[in-house]
Amino acid sequence: MLGRRQAVRQRVLVPSFEGSNPSAPAIFLDGKMPRQGELKIITGTANPKLAEAICEHLGMELTPTLVTTFSDGEIRVEIGDNVRGDDVFVVQSTCAPVNHNLMELCLMLDALKRASVGRVTAVVPYYGYARQDRKVVPRVPISAKLVADFITVAGVNRVLTVDLHAGQIQGFFNIPVDNLYAAEVLLDYMRTISGELVVVSPDAGGTERARAYAKRLGAELAIVDKRRDTPNKAQAMRVIGDVKEKVAIVLDDMIDTAGTMVEAGRVLKENGAKEVYACATHPVLSGPAIERLTKSCFKEIIVTDTIPLKPEAQKCGKFKVISVASLIAKAIHNIHTESSVSVLFSRIK
Repeated sequence: MLGRRQAVRQRVLVPSFEGSNPSAPAIFLDGKMPRQGELKIITGTANPKLAEAICEHLGMELTPTLVTTFSDGEIRVEIGDNVRGDDVFVVQSTCAPVNHNLMELCLMLDALKRASVGRVTAVVPYYGYARQDRKVVPRVPISAKLVADFITVAGVNRVLTVDLHAGQIQGFFNIPVDNLYAAEVLLDYMRTISGELVVVSPDAGGTERARAYAKRLGAELAIVDKRRDTPNKAQAMRVIGDVKEKVAIVLDDMIDTAGTMVEAGRVLKENGAKEVYACATHPVLSGPAIERLTKSCFKEIIVTDTIPLKPEAQKCGKFKVISVASLIAKAIHNIHTESSVSVLFSRIK
């Protein structure tokens, strides 16, 4: 029984946030009637502020959820309202601590399934383990597939995510997966940057993404090419494309330790770039990332709120956070009303 175990004094109650107005009219009053039960949104502890912002766009409150961590590290979740027959969306990024947040998500999904929910959609703005999407050496797991299995078995009916590191992860599920792109909200901000722009991929693998952004901005494209010409020689970085006297935006899907991103910025400045910006959807910011970025040549680092920005990064002064709440809110509305979700996609091709 629960009473026989000492619970850690970190009980996270995730109720409705102050400032939300359930009586305010939703911004999506288009007359379409949902075919599912009542729309409800719950959140875990990974990114409650994003869930709050999504609810504000939809003109509704969060359904309260109680998350308790016991002294031995086990997690217990409790859904605060009746959800029988309802259409529930669970907002939970599987960012650091990755395993804790993943387990929390699975427990919430299981709780909803056992409460006879009508339909449940996992809203996973940042999908952890996405970089382990294939076997690159023998005797290793395909972790992204295993995570998909965890989430599916837990009882989800649909998954909604943003800028998957590898698009083929959608095929790891046997249920619908909607992979939204943050391009629309990021491009809107990029258009406010003055000067002659050039979009830069920090490596060859991101060229397709950078080309799509460059096309939408009417900007030039450049690539930072890394190569080792001979064995036992340091890796050289070369810029393919003209960046001289231009405003360079180094684009990637995530910033992890920031080594590649910072080096790309340095090489661009050495090649005559007037100003250098960094841009990524997911601010993972592991290890020395924040220190590296603070000391870097970047004028600004543009990220989204798929992952909460760490306090140290907020103090840095270089970060600009663009919210994806409106994008996710529109997708939730369209799913709930059985409308098209594909109209929201900005395909990166």
